[in-house]
Amino acid sequence: MKKILILPGDGIGPEIVAEARKVLDCLRADHGLQVEVEEGLLGGCAVDAEGAPLPESTLGKAKQADAILLGAVGGPKWDSIERDLRPERGLLGIRAALELYANLRPAVLFPALASASTLRPEVVAGLDIMIVRELTGGIYFGQPRGIRTLDNGERQGFNTEVYSESEIERIGRTAFEAARKRGGRVCSVDKANVLEVSELWREVMERVARDYPDVALSHMYVDNAAMQLVRDPRQFDVIVTGNLFGDILSDTAAMLTGSIGMLPSASLNAAGRGMYEPIHGSAPDIAGKGVANPLATIMSLGMMLRYSLDEVALAQRVQQAVERVIEYGLRTADIAGDHTSPVSTAEMGDAVVAALALN
Repeated sequence: MKKILILPGDGIGPEIVAEARKVLDCLRADHGLQVEVEEGLLGGCAVDAEGAPLPESTLGKAKQADAILLGAVGGPKWDSIERDLRPERGLLGIRAALELYANLRPAVLFPALASASTLRPEVVAGLDIMIVRELTGGIYFGQPRGIRTLDNGERQGFNTEVYSESEIERIGRTAFEAARKRGGRVCSVDKANVLEVSELWREVMERVARDYPDVALSHMYVDNAAMQLVRDPRQFDVIVTGNLFGDILSDTAAMLTGSIGMLPSASLNAAGRGMYEPIHGSAPDIAGKGVANPLATIMSLGMMLRYSLDEVALAQRVQQAVERVIEYGLRTADIAGDHTSPVSTAEMGDAVVAALALN
């Protein structure tokens, strides 16, 4: 029996994870899903309880799990503590420890939400992009890094952007394999006109492409890619890029779908084990108010079923249930617009569970 570790985290994390847990419990009770579930601490809540953002107890559970469902980490409460103890260090740490190098972020616009996007409906209608972000390398992990004092007394911050050929190749192959199951196109995003690390990135992507003659490879500088995402997003099928660029571009893509609360993600290692989480963060300003959108977390659970638990049929059930509640007109505040009375976080979760019974 496969094992799932649930990490509610900070901010709105416990609220949105609670709704995904309702869906998970429904799948176990009524749809034959057989899994073991346990919980752990990660982020600020772990700092408060155990003095570390990634306690050894949580890491041990994570290494034994087949899949992890994460809410979110971080918040202003911990912004002033020692850098190594900040919640985000726990998130980076678990990604590195489990070698979760491939971050898959689909950006799909539900037809009923076309008016919720800040772009015109005719620009975003039919949007279906997969962003493949390298997750364990690049500037977030590169050494040396730090803040130092120069001879003149001025302080200077520094970070290192670094990628090896093997890191680039494996994320490239992930993107090409994904494209084979989609539209057969990969756009590699870099900054090769000014960065040596991007020169190597582009060279390796060209080399990997030779093994995928059925997939078309193109290249785009990151500044142009950001512009193209808001000018003509439907030109993209699969975007593959590094850690920093992927972080920024996937949040841009989120707003094309109407709300960052609608985007799930999967972070996978070479064995197919993964951590699944919404991309929107902990949103401390709305924590505890019952207004957060749980759909990205529920769809992250759907991705878990597909990629780590090999439960494709159940993954489709979850996706269809989410689509159904959107078609019914249910909206949380972030996607309600001016014409719909928003439902609460819990009401949206209950609606998805009810829709599961209709599939």
